Amino acid sequence: MTEQSPEQQPTDQQVAEQQSTVQQSTVQQSTDLRETVRRRYAAAAVQVAEGGTACCGPAAIEIDDHFGAGLYTGAERGELPAEAVAASLGCGNPTAVADLHEGERVLDLGSGGGIDVLLSARRVGATGMAYGLDMTEEMLALALANQKKAGATNVTFLKGAIEAIPLPEATIDVVISNCVINLSTDKRAVFTEMHRVLVPGGRIGISDVVAADELTPVQRAERGDYVGCVAGALSFTEYGAGLEAAGFTAIEITPTHAVADGMHSALVRAVKPRATAPE
Repeated sequence: MTEQSPEQQPTDQQVAEQQSTVQQSTVQQSTDLRETVRRRYAAAAVQVAEGGTACCGPAAIEIDDHFGAGLYTGAERGELPAEAVAASLGCGNPTAVADLHEGERVLDLGSGGGIDVLLSARRVGATGMAYGLDMTEEMLALALANQKKAGATNVTFLKGAIEAIPLPEATIDVVISNCVINLSTDKRAVFTEMHRVLVPGGRIGISDVVAADELTPVQRAERGDYVGCVAGALSFTEYGAGLEAAGFTAIEITPTHAVADGMHSALVRAVKPRATAPE
């Protein structure tokens, strides 16, 4: 191997410029992916509002037994406005995972047309509160219309990113989400934010797409794209490690059904530990 002469070696300024270029490219890719997701879900919301139906991803994994309203019971679907059911884009039923109780405060990350928020509102009752967080204006408009049709008064919809939740620290008892965290380009921030807004002893009950540990990022990308809820998925090991790094305990990640080869819908449970008294 030929060594570079001092004249050929990059200067500190050149190295810094190269690093800056890489960082800018990474930020731009993240921004582009977020915008792609936003546009797709905005279009889905408009389609539902105009009387159509929405789907989670491309034709290969359009709504069927793996995604959408069919994952809810007939009784649950019957409780809600048709538009909320039609706009269901998820891969599971997080309200069934979370085991909600009267009086609890629930936050749904990526609440879409509001199906999980409205179901949660019924479960926590008048003394509880269900929050929905979404970054898409069109989905928020659809959710607010569905809230009005459902007559739900213990519901608040918020605009924002799941990587920067617009709620104070320790104000939520339960965080739910339905096939949305896998779409984030900064899942570490999502896990940290969930931990921050939960009260000590609070918990998460999430449905998400998770990849088999043996699949590489390239292989995950071959099975779909970010908008299709597949390529952005963490592996089972990565998901558990991310939650643990954020401070969660009692982590359980249970696959329920395959959504593509090596890709699974999974139920994710974890707890924010209660504060321990100083010795």
